[in-house]
Amino acid sequence: MHIHGQTNTVFRLNNWQPFGQIPALQDGDLTLYQSRAIARYILRKLKPEFLREGNLRESAMVDAWVDVQAHKLEPILLPIVVNCIINQFVGRDRDQDVVDENIEKLKKLLEVYEARLSTSKYLAGDFLSFAEFTHFAFMRYFMATEYYADVVDAYPHFKAWWEALLSRPSVKKVMAGMPPDFGFGSGKIP
Repeated sequence: MHIHGQTNTVFRLNNWQPFGQIPALQDGDLTLYQSRAIARYILRKLKPEFLREGNLRESAMVDAWVDVQAHKLEPILLPIVVNCIINQFVGRDRDQDVVDENIEKLKKLLEVYEARLSTSKYLAGDFLSFAEFTHFAFMRYFMATEYYADVVDAYPHFKAWWEALLSRPSVKKVMAGMPPDFGFGSGKIP
């Protein structure tokens, strides 16, 4: 896969990295791995405004909310998504206790998001940033569960923020390539 940017830089995504997983990115003699590091690198080269690196306070807030997604939200959503979506396709039973436990954790976490989004348009401030981008993957799959509407409807600022992001043409395009069943139902696993 090649990604061409405004600077005529060609990025090559490949499957080499020291942990034996994808993604990895090769740009000239630089080989980089880990999806968030790759995304930051590409943004620094092509769209640095999404990292707000010219403003210490704003860039710190972007980093903080990227970390919240990685270390708080994703670990809660992953067991919900695995149990509600993936397990049915791989022959495993749903562990409803795990789902229920993580739904309660999610509600507590969304209280923090709700408080933040009641004072700013976006997570890091009143500007769209990389922090928003990091939320798409697992939120997309959480949307396909039966818990999504009940949980999200309870947090009006969070819901408005999420729906505003979903209405963006670029987000619609990305989400269209993310089958809600991870491709298990269609056999088109990304």
